[in-house]
Amino acid sequence: MSDLSGWTPRVVALDIDGTLLKWVEGGGTTHEEIAPAVFEAVHRVLDAGSHVVLASGRSPHGMTTIADLLDLHGAERERLWVVASNGAVVFRYPPVEVVHEETFDARPAVARVLERHPNALVAVEERGVGYRVTSHFPEGELSGDMIITDVADLVAGPVSRVIIRDPDASADDFVALGEELGLHGTNYVVGWTAWLDLAPIGVSKASGLEHVTDKLGLGAADVLAIGDGRNDVEMLQWARRGVAMGQAVQPVIDAADDVTATVYEDGAATEISRWFPPVA
Repeated sequence: MSDLSGWTPRVVALDIDGTLLKWVEGGGTTHEEIAPAVFEAVHRVLDAGSHVVLASGRSPHGMTTIADLLDLHGAERERLWVVASNGAVVFRYPPVEVVHEETFDARPAVARVLERHPNALVAVEERGVGYRVTSHFPEGELSGDMIITDVADLVAGPVSRVIIRDPDASADDFVALGEELGLHGTNYVVGWTAWLDLAPIGVSKASGLEHVTDKLGLGAADVLAIGDGRNDVEMLQWARRGVAMGQAVQPVIDAADDVTATVYEDGAATEISRWFPPVA
């Protein structure tokens, strides 16, 4: 990592679940509340004139409530830039205005995964509503409504992202599956459990953030990124400073320039405060 003395991030890119929001132990969900220390740190970024960009695997309608909780928008501020669906969708808010979207033909990859996990659940976002799903996902794992749909219809046309979830498997099972299948032409990332996100090749939170910084006249050298999941690896490597949360799995820690405290200890606030300290 280059010398950061005298550097101030112009963009702070923040993952949501496990970074801004604390996990509900054993629940596969997060507390939809922002710790005061995190709220205050984020507002010091805004007060300094830098940009805060939310970057998540969530779909757009699952991110706006977090922007609202953080009070990131208002009459005196520019509309937010938000990177959703692991980089496949970039939108402004409020209101939701999709300004960039990447799509792909998911049929071959989905078919190969279902050959190995025939009972897995499949979901595709139905923007503004929720998800079209082959069967209901475990409670709390998807936001919005779930519309039961045949898998062939789910992937009949181009999609920006597909979620595959097998409640009977583990994250390690899906890591091994992705490596074994190769899934050529498709990006994949394994979540906190047996949760596989399929996306267009070359699409990640980093590619989404690059689109945003291009529009802002900035670049990776201006970005501080903080995250905790496997879907944050590219973002942490791309940013000038990439920081892993303390509870992150080892591959994420290995990809980062540094590690902060855990989400339960408000690690995002600790890292932000290095660059945007509280006023004495």
